[in-house]
Formats: sequence, structure tokens, C-alpha cells
Amino acid sequence: MSAATDTDAIPVTFYRPNYHIKTPAMRSPEYVQLSTAAAITLGLIEGRMHRTACTHCLNLLVTYPEGCRANCAYCGLARHREETRDYADRNFIRVDWPAVRYDEIIARVRNGDDRNQFERMCISMISHPDSNDDTFVLLERWVREVPRIPVSILSNPTTLDYDDLVRMRDLGAEIFTVALDAVTPQIFDRTRGRGVDSPHKWDKYWRTLEWAAEIYGPEKFGAHLICGMGETEREILEVAQKIRDMGGHNHMFAFFPERGSLMEDWEPVPRDQWRRVQLARFLIDYAGGHIGRMQFDSAGRLTDFGMDRNELDALVASGKPFQTSGCPGHDNEISACNRPYGDSMPADIRSFPFALETRDVERVQRQMQGEDICTYEE
Repeated sequence: MSAATDTDAIPVTFYRPNYHIKTPAMRSPEYVQLSTAAAITLGLIEGRMHRTACTHCLNLLVTYPEGCRANCAYCGLARHREETRDYADRNFIRVDWPAVRYDEIIARVRNGDDRNQFERMCISMISHPDSNDDTFVLLERWVREVPRIPVSILSNPTTLDYDDLVRMRDLGAEIFTVALDAVTPQIFDRTRGRGVDSPHKWDKYWRTLEWAAEIYGPEKFGAHLICGMGETEREILEVAQKIRDMGGHNHMFAFFPERGSLMEDWEPVPRDQWRRVQLARFLIDYAGGHIGRMQFDSAGRLTDFGMDRNELDALVASGKPFQTSGCPGHDNEISACNRPYGDSMPADIRSFPFALETRDVERVQRQMQGEDICTYEE
């Protein structure tokens, strides 16, 4: 795909050196990393994002100079990158994550105007011996100092026990999520477990989801799922249905190869496959759909959504199924966590970080019909 020619079609960012250069002293809980979109929204770095005023979710990541001890095949933070790139300079979910003092982030949020008012904060954990304790510190302080903004936890089940989930709830975490990502035991093991010399285990992740359902309750937990890592459409939707039956929600990502990861040479998920899964996930989570009424061919490809055609067409026309799925903000119908361009380039949008316009819906419809076109002309 050639580069977009529209100057608004790519995120434009100008880093201030004191936030771009990281040192060994920058470790949680004194420091956290935050997404590029969140940093722009807070005014920590200058820049703009294509067709969106950045994000309403303040995505934070615990950080340590020695990095994450896991080795997930698709992740920019994976341990294997120690040989080629310092941890502090690794990209994550396709963008840079500046390291900033937690004090400054809290001060800017508390003193900010309407342009940078977040509707949610999310603490993302990594595989590190200090990650649990530092998450408790960050969570407790946020709830005490910025109580008006609810907190989600993107957890690391490998290091957590049942009592840790209870403690997070008691400290004020509103929503608890698990980055399951891979949706079959085989793919999970190959990309996150023994196959890549990584510590994560399928059974522990599911046990943690079951704990979350019990401890946090319906609508207050969920899972991240990545579409396009070798699973069939039926397999990923079966997992989505199981999580919904438990009372949770599914935050779906399109696979897009992370630079420097073990899967950097993989192709992005085909557009038609992604659009079908996106729509079916929305039906399951929000529109009364059920996989039992859907139909699939012998290859596990979705052939019938199991819904009245007029109702289905109206949902597609609304564009809502194709927006980024994540934890809610003030309006429960809209995800506060819009992760701008976290799973695609702006010239080929997979998860829309804004409400779709008519031209966007028309291109999505053409993609669902099998036309292999980008969201915008190349």
C-alpha cells in the first residue's frame, strides 16, 4: 500500500525531547508510559490525529528499564527484542509510548479544560515482578486524587491471584479486562506460551476471566481478542459468545503486524473477514445476536448473521459495529477507549476511532461484499 497523500491521513507528532528520551530511572510507580493519543490529548506532545480529537481514555502502561518478561510473538514489548532495541524505545500497538511522571499526568488531568477531559483511565500491566504492586499504587492514588474518572485494569493474569482481583476492586477499579488475544489453545500456546518461550498459559487466562465474572459482575469485565492470527471466524465468535454468556464484553482488534515482532511478516487480517467478525461481535455484545443462530461454511467462514435483513442493514448503516470496541465512557453506547489507529494505518482504517460518515459506511459495505479495497483511495 502506498503512503497516503492527504496530509491529514497520518498522525503527525512532534516530540518534546524530555518526554522522548527515557532513562533507567524511569520506572513505575513514579513513571508510567502513555499512548501517543493520550499524550497529545494531555498536551504533553504536539501533534494531531486523523479525523479525531484523539482519545477519551487515558491509556497508561507500567514501565521498567528491564522490560516485559513475556515474549508474545505479535507484541512490540516482547522480551526477544532486547537483542535489537532498548526496551524504552520499543513501539507498542504500533505507536510510541512516552514515559512521564505520574505526578504530572495527574496534575494535568485535574487542571485540564474541556479539550482534554478523559472519561476513563486504564492501567495496563506487563509481565514483571513489580507489576502487581505498582498497579495497586497507581490505582489507589488515582481513585483518591481523580475520583470523577473511572478506572479499568488491563491485567496480566500470569502474575495475579484471586485475592489480587478482589484488592483491585476494593481499591476502586470499575472494570477488569483480560488480554486473551489468541482465541484457541493452540494459537495461544504458539504465540504467547511455550512455543515462544513465554510464561503465559491458556488455562490461567480463562480462570482469571472466571474470577473477574464472579468478583466484578456482569458488564464490568471483558476480554481483548485479536482477529487474524490463524483462527476461523467461527472460532473467534465462539469465544466472544462464551464471554458474553458469562456477562462480559469483547474488545476486538484486527491483527496488524507490529514492527520488530516475531510476526512482523504476517499479513494483516483480510478486510472482508474482519468486517464480518466486527459486525457479528457487535450483534453478540449489544444487539441480541447469538452464534447459535449464525451460519458458517465448512471453513468456518460466516455466511449468515442470523438476524432480520432490515435490522442488520440498519445496524450496518449506523456504522456503530465498526467503531473501536472498548470500555465505555459517559455514554455507554460509545467506547471511551478509541485507540486511534492501533490496529491499522489511517489510510486503511480497520477500527474507526470516530463515528462513521456515509462515505465510511459505503466502503465498509463494499469490503463486506469481498471487494479488497482500502478505506480510502491509495
